[in-house]
Amino acid sequence: MHPYRTHTCAQLSSDHVGETVRLSGWVHRKRDHGGVLFVDLRDHYGITQIVADSDSAALPVLEGLRVESVVTIEGEVKARVAETVNANLATGAIEVFARGVTVQSAAEELPMPVADEQPYPEDIRLKYRFLDLRRETLHKNIMTRVAVIADMRARMNAAGFNEFSTPILTASSPEGARDFLVPSRIHAGKFYALPQAPQQYKQLLMVAGFDRYFQIAPCFRDEDPRADRLPGEFYQLDLEMSFVTQEEVWETMEPVIQGTFAAFAGDKAVTPAGEFPRIPYDEAMLKYGSDKPDLRNPLIISDVSSHFTQSGFGLFEKIVGGGGVVRAIPAPGTHEKSRKFFDDMNDWARKEGYAGLGYVTRKGGEFGGPIAKNHGPERMAELYAELGLGENDGLFFAAGKEADAAKLAGAARIRVGEELGLVDENRFELCWIVDFPFYEWNEDEKKVDFSHNPFSMPQGGIEALEGQDPLTIKAFQYDLVCNGYEIASGSIRNHMPETMVKAFEIVGLSKADVEERFGGMYRAFQYGAPPHGGMAAGVDRIIMLLCGAKNLREISLFPMNQRAEDLLMGAPSPAEPRALRELHLRVIEPQAKPTAG
Repeated sequence: MHPYRTHTCAQLSSDHVGETVRLSGWVHRKRDHGGVLFVDLRDHYGITQIVADSDSAALPVLEGLRVESVVTIEGEVKARVAETVNANLATGAIEVFARGVTVQSAAEELPMPVADEQPYPEDIRLKYRFLDLRRETLHKNIMTRVAVIADMRARMNAAGFNEFSTPILTASSPEGARDFLVPSRIHAGKFYALPQAPQQYKQLLMVAGFDRYFQIAPCFRDEDPRADRLPGEFYQLDLEMSFVTQEEVWETMEPVIQGTFAAFAGDKAVTPAGEFPRIPYDEAMLKYGSDKPDLRNPLIISDVSSHFTQSGFGLFEKIVGGGGVVRAIPAPGTHEKSRKFFDDMNDWARKEGYAGLGYVTRKGGEFGGPIAKNHGPERMAELYAELGLGENDGLFFAAGKEADAAKLAGAARIRVGEELGLVDENRFELCWIVDFPFYEWNEDEKKVDFSHNPFSMPQGGIEALEGQDPLTIKAFQYDLVCNGYEIASGSIRNHMPETMVKAFEIVGLSKADVEERFGGMYRAFQYGAPPHGGMAAGVDRIIMLLCGAKNLREISLFPMNQRAEDLLMGAPSPAEPRALRELHLRVIEPQAKPTAG
């Protein structure tokens, strides 16, 4: 007999009744029924109920053990009586009567519970992550992660892609975040950078003639954490294709992404492959107030500025006259809502930093609220008719500069949809956002800057760069969005060296700058580069959505906390003086901020 186990804790069934078996695992729970001890024994695969009574030599040993101790149990498989069968457990038809027990490792008193799933302070969970990972939900999420990545790999291989591994120590790349720098011991005063993405390498692979590349790529960005973004590192399904249009990228990847979602969505519906809506960026910002809209929410934002060019409601007339806009967010079926619902929405907008969120109520065809009173019932009826609203529908307004009004309207759309229970939680709605602006105005630096990926091909090519207002140029760039999250981003690349130089000149970089910063790729493009494009899908975000988690820490093995600290391993930590000398570095402590008085 194997020294540790003949079966896992998920294998035994009524077919094994009468057999002598050996199981190993963790003591999950203990229940003392007065001389009879029930122990749930847990391993990676599942749970088996162990029974020990006064006839068993295992009883005193098991009684003296804390939960989470590791033991090996030898005993006889017995059928449970009918009323004690646990239909929710794979092994629920049997139990093992313990004849003997070997303690492999006794547990100390736990700093956090494992068997119970109640919320627990994050700092404790991260410091004792090895215990946290024993919890059922987190353990299940991690195994879902493993399965999702395996599924992605299989689908990419089936689609004709080959997996390549690109370097981790590389040069800095302008991906929109701070680099993690690695000092060179050999080259004093010089640094490598951890890749924010394998962008340049995957393009170079296309220049090298490999045609279809992918990898599950680790990416490193020194940026502040969010619920949907971990500090430090993340993983993406990175891919690139040669001789393709953006439509071919979409047609190739929709079955891959949709197939993975469908495989792990359970009972939730998934947008069919070939039917992902393609929404231009400008339309998305108008209708949804966001370039990552949640299409499960049926509410559509409308621009109603023209209704207030001349209005008895002076505030909106003044905003529109000054070049601002008024956006309307419908609130259907709110005739039974009290005035407090509308006032609470207004208060919420103010807490978010806006001047407020205007509103109109309507019940049985009667309008209510200051906006309706001043604008007039006839004009308000015209507005409602244009928007297709009924006699019992409310309406919210976001007014101001276009960017601010769009942002507030988008946030209000989400909140109203949630408050009114309009969001279908049983769907994964996927769509492409397309035709992104190639450039944007950087208000802080008072200059034109790239709005997305600087290596993208501008629509219209070099002619657009030379003869068009930069802020009107669109790019062959696209994002894939699911339920309000950007889950992928990509583009058709700029593979022409002269077009690449011109694109960077518009943001203030010279040809010499391009040759210095992107010398490898610029040089490669001069020796025959195929038209190419691709994308990168966020593995972590996709798994978070599929698991129904609200935070990426719930689907990651050993994440950092919100302050970018690894509480388990104690990183970051001071370097030894000897190591600093070898790297030609000296630590400069930040100066203390002066105190008042």
